[in-house]
Amino acid sequence: MTRIIITGANGMLGRDLQAVFAGRDVTAFSRADLDITDRDSVIDAVAGHDVVINAAAYTNVDDAETNEEAALATNALGAENLAVAAALSGARLVQISTDYVFDGTANEPYDEDTNLRPVSAYGRTKAEGERRTRAAHPDGSYIVRTAWLYGAHGPNFARTMLRLAETHASVSVVTDQVGQPTWSMDLAGQILRLVDSAAPAGIYHGTNSGQASWFDFARAVFETAGLDPERVGPTDSAAFVRPAPRPAYSVLGHNGWARAGLAPMRPWRDALEEAAATGAFG
Repeated sequence: MTRIIITGANGMLGRDLQAVFAGRDVTAFSRADLDITDRDSVIDAVAGHDVVINAAAYTNVDDAETNEEAALATNALGAENLAVAAALSGARLVQISTDYVFDGTANEPYDEDTNLRPVSAYGRTKAEGERRTRAAHPDGSYIVRTAWLYGAHGPNFARTMLRLAETHASVSVVTDQVGQPTWSMDLAGQILRLVDSAAPAGIYHGTNSGQASWFDFARAVFETAGLDPERVGPTDSAAFVRPAPRPAYSVLGHNGWARAGLAPMRPWRDALEEAAATGAFG
């Protein structure tokens, strides 16, 4: 039986990965269980396993602007350590990455082989993680970039909108940032299909299909929760200045799945409706 390791096990994606891989031979490591910045510990942990899924990350985008070294340790050194360990054990590695490796200035979906141009500390550390992963284990690494994740476990945009709906008559949401709302359970299922396939090593974009602004997403969240979407009003990014710049355009192309003989993930609105029906964020 294939032996699998999941890091970042207590996170939103990590917990959904454990759910979809239920019944498999899985070892799930939280940050307290395994320090991925400690190479010797990582090599010992990975030994004897066949697949490593790295869902551990430093994801506080704004905090990374002033703590880039700490973000780099987890997002780049940690990824490299897992890649080295996987290569030594002959295991495949699934490294979770992000749309923040791009600058957000495109006007059509980013292809998997588009040159990286991050504009934030978080994006730089994740881009470096990709580089180190592929350098250490080029023939056995899968880079899966995702974006705009929401789900049942942990804070996320959909849950925030519903919380605000309880205390505010209306909310203002930006229209000038466009991306792909992605249900973490759908991403976990896609990673399962990737691991079970004979897909070649490389880069894959793990986002639900289609595109939406944050404004569109917020209105859809209200609708699926049975709330009046007219309570969501438009604004722009100038009204929400943050320490880290956000990509204005984060739509990722899905050609990599077709090249591997796998179907891309379903439309984001279909996923949102099922997520709502299962109580994933309500």
